[in-house]
Amino acid sequence: MDDGLSPIPNAIRPLWQTLLADAITRPADLLSALGIDPAHPALAAELLRAFPIRVPRGFAARMARGDVDDPLFRQVWPSPREADEVPGYTTDAVGDLAKLKDGGLIHKYQGRALAIATGACAVNCRYCFRRHFPYGDALASRNHWRATLASLDADPSIEEVILSGGDPLALSDDKLAEFAAALAERPWIKRLRLHTRLPVVLPERVDERLLGWLSASRLQKVVVLHINHANEIDEAVIEACTRLRAAGVTLLNQAVLLHQVNDSTDAQARLSERCFAAGVLPYYLFVLDRVAGAAHFDVSELTAQTIMRELAARLPGYLVPRLVREIAGEPAKTQLPW
Repeated sequence: MDDGLSPIPNAIRPLWQTLLADAITRPADLLSALGIDPAHPALAAELLRAFPIRVPRGFAARMARGDVDDPLFRQVWPSPREADEVPGYTTDAVGDLAKLKDGGLIHKYQGRALAIATGACAVNCRYCFRRHFPYGDALASRNHWRATLASLDADPSIEEVILSGGDPLALSDDKLAEFAAALAERPWIKRLRLHTRLPVVLPERVDERLLGWLSASRLQKVVVLHINHANEIDEAVIEACTRLRAAGVTLLNQAVLLHQVNDSTDAQARLSERCFAAGVLPYYLFVLDRVAGAAHFDVSELTAQTIMRELAARLPGYLVPRLVREIAGEPAKTQLPW
């Protein structure tokens, strides 16, 4: 399997892979880079091994030095509270495993299916709903996507294929282009969607090779970014988004409502405005998936509803995302009233 992290000589390795390999992977190194007290509480090392820290240095550079309340730092810091056992928080929060098919394909919703392309990510977000997912058993890219394509061939009602993970853009462009070409050979498939955080946390990922195969595909391309806070969007991210749009990609954003990260109307308004300035349309605002280890990020639905009402009063409708929850077994995302 090519996960984008395999040893490659620096002389031929794309810049993004070099930067990805140089990501911060030790809590002490992140604290040092940010000038934070090395005694800042962290998850016990033996528990951290199951879901380690990973932060690209460029993303860490957007965090405020010395500030443990920085909203970007909070998303990636392994808090001791991850060890809390909270009723209702499980290892398969959205019912992925019950819908998993051969080739890493998850078919929950009519007309579209999601392929688990890789377990690799550029950044390990501590609230991730797939932090316990058994990637070793379910990687779509293994064996050159053969099992994935066989599952798609067995169900021509699937018109849209979603690549997720992990992060599909952690795979090499050769691997991704191969799969996109195979999808394009199937006339009933209309759209390719990529769920990714890489253009945000590592905008160097949007290079000529990525843009080349995206531009060449007959498929309609949709990239759903994952941006939770306006501070994540710097000029390099805006440039990456501009290049994706020029390649014929529709850009959407899905965010997660997170305690002490973006759980205010001001934070959500700034996020929507900043996304739109980058050419990204707000799409979904998720309430937290109840995954074990992430309960300390939860925000009540009452608070979420208040934020949405205030957001709608402040912004034009196209900048107001849908407030949703993913409920296992439901035929679509559940839109929450506000």
